[in-house]
Amino acid sequence: MKNGSVGYLIDLDADPFIPNGWSAVEHIKGGKFEYDPTKIILYLSKEQKEKEDKGRDLRKELRNLKVYNANLLDFYLKKENQFLIPEEWENAFFWGTVYNSSSGTISIRYLHKVKGEWCWSYRWLDGFWNKDDPAVVFTVGLNK
Repeated sequence: MKNGSVGYLIDLDADPFIPNGWSAVEHIKGGKFEYDPTKIILYLSKEQKEKEDKGRDLRKELRNLKVYNANLLDFYLKKENQFLIPEEWENAFFWGTVYNSSSGTISIRYLHKVKGEWCWSYRWLDGFWNKDDPAVVFTVGLNK
């Protein structure tokens, strides 16, 4: 069944997609996830809401939350699944997979749109995240 909430099983334990020349620094496994949009939210730290948050500080804070990894990002990017992506998810970051990019920078991949088409891009960990750069997290166990 493909009604947006039942019928998709995403393996969050599988090895992530690794772009050419990159490597995975960290990949937090999340089990087999039966897609349910009610179990996914966008999270902003207090600092992001007020101004901006440094990437390394945000990463430390997100360790206390259950973040989704890039396997969910890549599930969304399949052409047949893109209808599931809420429009407000542009710039949604998948902190459960942290990469070393081909330029040697620690980076996080995120959903992005180019000319109306969904794709991915990345931001360096040493950058800043503001209110337009939420993390994708599980709602279960969220205490904030």
